[in-house]
Amino acid sequence: MSVRTSDAALLSRLHAQCFEDAWSAESFAALLANPAAFALVDEAQCGFIVVQVAAEQSEVLTIGVTPAARRRGIASELLLTALNCASELGASHMFLEVDCMNFQAIGLYLRHGFVEAGRRKNYYRSANGAVSDALILRVEFRAPRVGNCMQLG
Repeated sequence: MSVRTSDAALLSRLHAQCFEDAWSAESFAALLANPAAFALVDEAQCGFIVVQVAAEQSEVLTIGVTPAARRRGIASELLLTALNCASELGASHMFLEVDCMNFQAIGLYLRHGFVEAGRRKNYYRSANGAVSDALILRVEFRAPRVGNCMQLG
């Protein structure tokens, strides 16, 4: 389901279930007030994705699935829908950043054609003080959307 600014509290609640450093409802409202940004939430309201599109570039700003709902394909469905939406808005590629220690997320992105485009050293800091790099991943949309699918890679 596409999300409006009025759904910022829902996004904040979901984000808090997924991440140590949760974003506020005000932060989500400000993001969604930007016409270049969009958010999607799955039907069961267990997962979300927020994307920003600027010219031919799109970027996943955040994506998450609540712990109890993981490993059910929700993130994959949200990512594919977001890729299609970004393509419809004129993007030809998508970027995202992911903690190099988040192997499940990296696996998801690689399965959808993302490749490493760079690395930010010591970007993430956890509550226990651990530091890790951010991988910058990118996927190009090679062909226009056909039906509900697009060719990635």
